[in-house]
Formats: sequence, structure tokens, C-alpha cells
Amino acid sequence: MRHVEDLLRELAPQVLGVLVRRYEQFDACEDAVQEALLDAAVQWPERGLPDNPRAWLVTVASRRLIDQVRSDASRRRREETVSAWAGPEPEEQIPDRDDTLTLLFLCCHPALSAPSQLALTLRAVGGLTTAEIARAFLVPEATMAQRISRAKQSIRTAGAQFTLPPEGERAERLRVVLHVLYLIFNEGYTATSGPDLHRTDLTAEAVRLTRAVRRLLPADGEVAGLLALMLLTDARRPARADADGRLIPLAEQDRSLWDRAMIAEGVDLVSTALAGTALGPYQLQAAIAAVHDEAPKADDTDWPQILALYELLAGVSDNPVVRLNHAIAVAMVRGPRAGLELVDALAEPLAANHRLYAVRAHLLELAGEAAAAHDAYREAARRTTSLPEQRYLTERAERTRGPG
Repeated sequence: MRHVEDLLRELAPQVLGVLVRRYEQFDACEDAVQEALLDAAVQWPERGLPDNPRAWLVTVASRRLIDQVRSDASRRRREETVSAWAGPEPEEQIPDRDDTLTLLFLCCHPALSAPSQLALTLRAVGGLTTAEIARAFLVPEATMAQRISRAKQSIRTAGAQFTLPPEGERAERLRVVLHVLYLIFNEGYTATSGPDLHRTDLTAEAVRLTRAVRRLLPADGEVAGLLALMLLTDARRPARADADGRLIPLAEQDRSLWDRAMIAEGVDLVSTALAGTALGPYQLQAAIAAVHDEAPKADDTDWPQILALYELLAGVSDNPVVRLNHAIAVAMVRGPRAGLELVDALAEPLAANHRLYAVRAHLLELAGEAAAAHDAYREAARRTTSLPEQRYLTERAERTRGPG
């Protein structure tokens, strides 16, 4: 059954690409593909895989789409459209081209909000059902269904075409695609809310889709950098929580549990990218992750190198989160008070971010200011909506509580 699920997710964007290229109506095509995927999920485990699974899905989805149009016989234009579509069986017309990248660009169209881009990418390109996406983001299925429906309506209203963006727009649109994949991975690696620290379905999906983009754009350094960053980060997942689900910070993790194969692949990817292409933010973040992963023990971490990499990263992608991470590196190299000065300067742009208070608490603890650290840990715990993080921060607050 697991093999069937993996195959369906791999084939979903390819099948949708064929239909959208042929019939143009993205929303109707996407609904038809979802129905075909559900049929396959029921039939294939019982009857076995068809000789050509991709052709089977295209055929079933095409027939569902045409049946849907034919059902509205009162509209002459739709009847005429069906006649124009009718022809040889779809199996005979299926192109070999892989439209996954074109589909990703469409799902990340600038007319859509970031949450809509995330949802539509997971639905159309990832092959996840609306219920699965709703569970991942802890919202009711009806709410997610409305979000996806509005996203498809926005694409139709914007007149988006199923083609790659013009050359002059492609780099910026690719940046959006990679950012959406990055957000999907981050939500899976550290869930922003709810009882679970990880959502492995999302991290796995982000890695799979990024691998697909890399196959289509093998020379792009930032695609390689993003894939490397995901692998180098996800390699630590087995050590991030104990048997009771308690979060274990990086410095305290059992590094023998880290996935060495993923680390080796990630290091190779980022090393090749850095040597052959212009520096980009994902490559630099991957390089930082590699320095952490290659240290046998936390005390062996090359913090001066990490600090230098963060200073390079600030030069190509300066934002408050990068500066917060830079402050941590400064603290590890120059002492906690040097880091605290930089953290305090971020109080306004990151006022609503619980991580600002968590970092400040950690540096205050390192500086020996237990009472101030206690208050900062409690404030960080109050602001996070992740239960594992809240539990960890509350426990740290208790450890720094003074007598009485």
C-alpha cells in the first residue's frame, strides 16, 4: 500500500500537467485528477498495478473530466467543447514531457497568497488530499477546501497560462517556488502549532518535490542548496526528541542517531553548488547546516566559520531571522553579552516571534543572569503555539528559577 501511495504522489503532477496542457481548465482538471488518484488508491492494491500507471491515471482523469462537462447538457458551448476534445484514446496521446516545474510555477502564481500557494502546491503537485492538507495545518477540512477553491479561482481570474514564465520573470518565480517548498519543509520539521514536534509527511513531501525540481534544473545552485539544506536538517530529526516527545536542543542531541547517509548527500550537494555557482541564501544556509552536522560533538562546532557564513548570508538575504541567528553565532564566538546586544536590537521587528525570547533567555542563562533568563523563557513559552516547544521552554524556565 505504501508503494502505491508513493507512486501516486510521484505521478500526480505529471498527470495533472498532461490534462492542463491538453484541456487548459486548471480547476476542472485538478478535480478530475484527484478523483482518478482516489480510484487508483482503492483499485490498485486489490487488482495490482496497471501496465502503464501514468496512462491509466490520464485515461481515467480525462474520462471524468469529459463526463463532468457532458453532464451539463443544457450549455451548448460545453457540448461543443466536448466534441472538440473527443478523439483518440488518451493513452495514444500522452507526451513524455514532465510538466512538474510548469505546474509548480502555476501553483506559486503571484496572484495567490502564501497560504494558498502552500495548499495548492501540496494538493496539485504533491497529490495530497484536502483532508490530509487540513490535518497537516490543523484547520477544518471545509476551511482548507475553501482555501484551495479560492486559489484555483484566483488562477482562473488572473488568466494564468500553463506555460513556463518568460525568461525575464523565471528567476523571480523560481525563487517563490523554492520559498514555498522551504515553508512546507519548515512546517513539517518544527510544526508551528499542535501537539507534535514533527510532521514527517510534510518534510518528506518537501524533499520529494525539491528532488523533482533538481532533476529538471540540475545546474541551478539554489535548487541544490535548498535540497542540501533539507537533507542536512532532516538528518538530525531522530535525535530531536526523547521517547516521551520532549524536545532536545541541538547541543544536547545524541549525534550517533543522526542519518549519516543524508548528511553525506547534503554535504556533497552544497559543496558542488558552492564551487560552481553564484552564492545564494539556500546554499549558505546549507553550508551552515553542514558545519553543524560535521562536528563530532557540540563542543567541536566551528563557530567562527558559522559566524563568517552568517555574515555572508546577511549580505545576500538580510532579514531579522538571519540577524537573530547571526547573534547566536556572535555569542558563541565573542561571548553571550555581545550576542545579547544584537538580540536586543531586534526587539521591534521580532516582537511577536517567540524565538526572539527563547534566544534571549538562552544567552541570559549563559551570561549567568538566571532571574532574567527565567522571565524570558516564560515569555517565550507563552508566545509559542507548539506544545513540544512550550513544554521545553517551561522546563528551562523552571531550571533557571531562583530559590523561594
